[in-house]
Amino acid sequence: MASFDDYTSFVYVGCSQSKYILGSPYQFNVDSLLTSVANAATFSSYNNFTSSAASGSSPAYGLFQCRVDLPVADCASCVRSALDQLSSLCPSASGAGVQLKGCFLRYGNDSFLGEPDTTLLYKKCGSVVPGAGYNSDLLGMRDAALSGLSGGGRSYRVGAGGHVRALAQCVGDQSVKQCNDCVAAAVAQVKDGCGVANAGDAYLGKCYVSYWSDGVYTSRHYHGKRLYVTRRWSAVAFFCLLSVNTLGCV
Repeated sequence: MASFDDYTSFVYVGCSQSKYILGSPYQFNVDSLLTSVANAATFSSYNNFTSSAASGSSPAYGLFQCRVDLPVADCASCVRSALDQLSSLCPSASGAGVQLKGCFLRYGNDSFLGEPDTTLLYKKCGSVVPGAGYNSDLLGMRDAALSGLSGGGRSYRVGAGGHVRALAQCVGDQSVKQCNDCVAAAVAQVKDGCGVANAGDAYLGKCYVSYWSDGVYTSRHYHGKRLYVTRRWSAVAFFCLLSVNTLGCV
């Protein structure tokens, strides 16, 4: 993926409405898990953890993942930024997750590891450039680029069509079939939701898809649409998705 963006730039965060009790065994399990995440990010781009040392009856589950093209040092920096976001935006949350441009981090009290999740969490579309001929050409190139993301056995995928580029990445706990299904659902989201826009992103529970035409990410015209949804994150609580412009439940 081109280094056109700040890998620590904010995409979304989700926080459970339930809070853990300060000083509880679950808090210690969460703290231990997040420490393990920070340490692991210094030498790997993905890992998952189950923390139950303080209490086996209240384990914490979590994972992190970086974009595979990020150097290890940048991955560690991105994860540190994600942890800072969680600390400031989701204090004492029983479950939370944050997506930055270059990395993803999630923890909770339910065993979500290895489970598929095609819930749409965030969608953003670029602008539509006037001109029927241009839009027709762009649509064909976009579809060609997105078709390059289907199938295959890798969690990180790239596609190209003319001057349109596309990429997808699944969370590392997904099987090949789960990844294929998630990417297909994300592709459908950007196709249906973004039309002939010159760029689009769709972040689902366990994968994301992004496409853009050359130059879009350095253009001021990449505003687009944002979708914020409320969904179940932990076994007992709902959380609110927060955008860079919306700090609250929707």
